[in-house]
Amino acid sequence: MIIPSIDLMGGQTVQLVGGQEKALDAGDPVPIAERFGLVGELALIDLDAAIGTGDNRALVERVCRVARCRVGGGLRSVARATEALDAGAEKIILGTAARPELLAKLPKSRLIAALDAKDGKVVVEGWRKETGDTIAERMRELRDLVSGFLVTFVEREGRLQGTDMARVQELRDAAGDARLTIAGGVTTVEEIAELDKLGVDAQVGMALYTGRMDLAEAFAAPLVSDRADGLFATVVVDEHGRALGQCWSSRESLTEALRTKTGVYHSRKRGLWRKGASSGATQALLRVDLDCDRDALRFTVAQNGPGFCHTGDKTCWGPLGGTPSLAELVRARAADAPPGSYTARLFREPGLLQAKLVEEAGELARAGTPDEVRAEAADVLYFTLVAMAKAGVSLAEVETVLDARARTLTRRPGDAKPAPAAPREHTDASSESPLAPRDRGDRDP
Repeated sequence: MIIPSIDLMGGQTVQLVGGQEKALDAGDPVPIAERFGLVGELALIDLDAAIGTGDNRALVERVCRVARCRVGGGLRSVARATEALDAGAEKIILGTAARPELLAKLPKSRLIAALDAKDGKVVVEGWRKETGDTIAERMRELRDLVSGFLVTFVEREGRLQGTDMARVQELRDAAGDARLTIAGGVTTVEEIAELDKLGVDAQVGMALYTGRMDLAEAFAAPLVSDRADGLFATVVVDEHGRALGQCWSSRESLTEALRTKTGVYHSRKRGLWRKGASSGATQALLRVDLDCDRDALRFTVAQNGPGFCHTGDKTCWGPLGGTPSLAELVRARAADAPPGSYTARLFREPGLLQAKLVEEAGELARAGTPDEVRAEAADVLYFTLVAMAKAGVSLAEVETVLDARARTLTRRPGDAKPAPAAPREHTDASSESPLAPRDRGDRDP
């Protein structure tokens, strides 16, 4: 797999030759991260922090909000490493600080040890200081404490000379169960495919920025097909991972999908197929993933229009239910709820929604039996979705917050806050929850 690289210096995206000479300034990293992030994790390296000339912490946090990032550069203490993980990093890359006593205090699953090699020896502090250790020795020392290694051949970094394949297998063996990523000199998609067969990822920077390597071609390099037409089965899912349908992709359609950030596939009858071009049921492409056997794709999309299927249904297997579907219905009703309906009242009558949220949360807190908990939880969930729709917040956005919190290491005490003032009460019978068992079917949802 390809791991696109973004190196930060002075608030900009740069590429250095040999770790010292600036050869390229690519500007604002955020739009670059949005594009690179379509194909998986990217490496985000704060060179200023690594060298000790400053840092780009606020910018790193911004980029982590738009892409899945492996963050590195200047992470030399448990506190600084924890801060980077709390800021949204999927994983952190530790170089100088990758010592057993520090690694043991951090979650192994989110640690990558960076071993930068210059002329066969490990170098640290922004590639400026030699340690005398060999790469294999350091890997054997650390492999039980990390989930991955990033090995950079500094003498090849930024020079577009190709990577040293003769050394890769040796390093892969030294890595043990940890996943190995190679950086420095990878310039062709054939190299990426060869590395992937060995179970090794390729971190690429300069070749992408100069146009020598195309992002889509690099991502597709490991793909294989046993079909005569060379197509790849493609499962299309929504933001919640729910299957919408199954399509086919070609290398051409994949390239166009990544270029336009839309749902583009290959029709076995018509060739290149831009989803929704005639029906209006277009798709915004959020990410693409390869499966474990490298013969199938998964497109995660935001579906526009009535649904994915040509029948108008949400999926090719019929309509969907569950919380995401209810959230979509509530959001749709926010704009066109019939005047006088309960939904309209919740959106337009001051204080009603607040009162119902507090009321139903209290009833859930007091619920004792499984039936009571189910019913009251459904009420709380409904009014929560109304509050989200009223603020223009989607369920997918809330899930993103929850996912980010799950990755956070620093935990708050979670003590109860002082009780707020009681909201204005609504005694009209029509203010009861439309989803509670006593009301279901009496009012519009």
